[in-house]
Amino acid sequence: MRFSIVTAFPEYFDAFLNTSIVGRAVKEGKIEIDIVNLRDYAINSYGQIDDYSYGGGGMVIRPEPLYNALKSIKSEKSFVVYTSPQGVVFNQDTVEALAAKDHVILICGHYEGIDERFAEKCVDLEISIGDYVLTGGELPAMVIVDAVSRLVPGVVGRGEAVLEDSFYRGMLDHPHYTRPSVWCGLEVPEELVSGDHEKTARWRRRQAVVRTLKRRPDLLARANIRPYLSQGVYVMLVHHPVLNKDGKTVTSAVTGLDLHDISRSCMTYGINKFIVVTPLKSQQEMVCKIVNHWEKAPEGLNPMRSEALSLLKAFDSIEDCLAWIEKKEKKKPLTVATTAKKRAGALPVFELKRILLERDLPVCILFGTSWGLADEVFSGVDVVLSPILGGKGDYNHLSVRSAVAILLDRLFGWR
Repeated sequence: MRFSIVTAFPEYFDAFLNTSIVGRAVKEGKIEIDIVNLRDYAINSYGQIDDYSYGGGGMVIRPEPLYNALKSIKSEKSFVVYTSPQGVVFNQDTVEALAAKDHVILICGHYEGIDERFAEKCVDLEISIGDYVLTGGELPAMVIVDAVSRLVPGVVGRGEAVLEDSFYRGMLDHPHYTRPSVWCGLEVPEELVSGDHEKTARWRRRQAVVRTLKRRPDLLARANIRPYLSQGVYVMLVHHPVLNKDGKTVTSAVTGLDLHDISRSCMTYGINKFIVVTPLKSQQEMVCKIVNHWEKAPEGLNPMRSEALSLLKAFDSIEDCLAWIEKKEKKKPLTVATTAKKRAGALPVFELKRILLERDLPVCILFGTSWGLADEVFSGVDVVLSPILGGKGDYNHLSVRSAVAILLDRLFGWR
């Protein structure tokens, strides 16, 4: 990957290019960093690159030297970034987006900034590293290069360390300790010196949860919380009791399309079991027949072939299903009902994520078919989720398979 940094103060980068991880990555050819001296493109022999701001104020970098410097390094694959306190706030999403580029050009501003015409004509993205003002764009440029370089293969010696970083998976990192094992009377947690790798992994996941909930609960909105739940997650498709259009409790039809698509979603997002609840033996037999059809498909033709039987299960009632989960998990599951219309006391997905991480219980998410779950179901669950809504409507017209996919993505998707 290549970075080009356009600056009026190239000496800022001398130590940066020759020390630590970034310096080693440059020497090993993992990344390429070019420093472009803006004064080489000055408008006169005095090295002038700036001028007074129209309307009064401080000095502004002129557009001509910026444009000429950019022309000397830009190609069709170049992506131009201007470091500015008015830009989008730099975060891990932006880091990953920039890491996918072949060539990132960083324009370092100074004084009152750069001529707005150059920004409008030539800049692809303005980036701020925080809501404060610095004397120039050199420090932000270093921050951007450092953060993006970590995602370039081979730059960080232990590649999996990047996956454990704060924000990479949407959660804060766990605490770290080193020798001595006792310092100022404080001991390293027993889990880390036990030699039990699984015990250590569980402790680290839990501590990442504790830190995120305490310090940055706002991150949960974009985090995949599945790796941080030690208990099972279950999706229940309820075919009785559900409501028909007249408000009567009925048993709705089981369709192969629902089973097929919801199973795919469950496999994608790490769900332990996809459970169909129906009191009708004929429908339970249909579930078994559909699963057997998947299992008999030629290997490689149906990606669900190897997992279908282990994922899908049928029960006569909601109560029987929850009892089975409790026996399997050794804990009573947290029950979550979904709805297509607004209901009093319903919680947003963000709050459900917090609850799941805080309580760390097995969870069963109930979806209705046809006209939705009956009132008796809502009265017996722990949490009711707000409906998935958009546009101008106040009612969810999605098919159940679409609703399952969207909700699972909001809970367990990678941003």
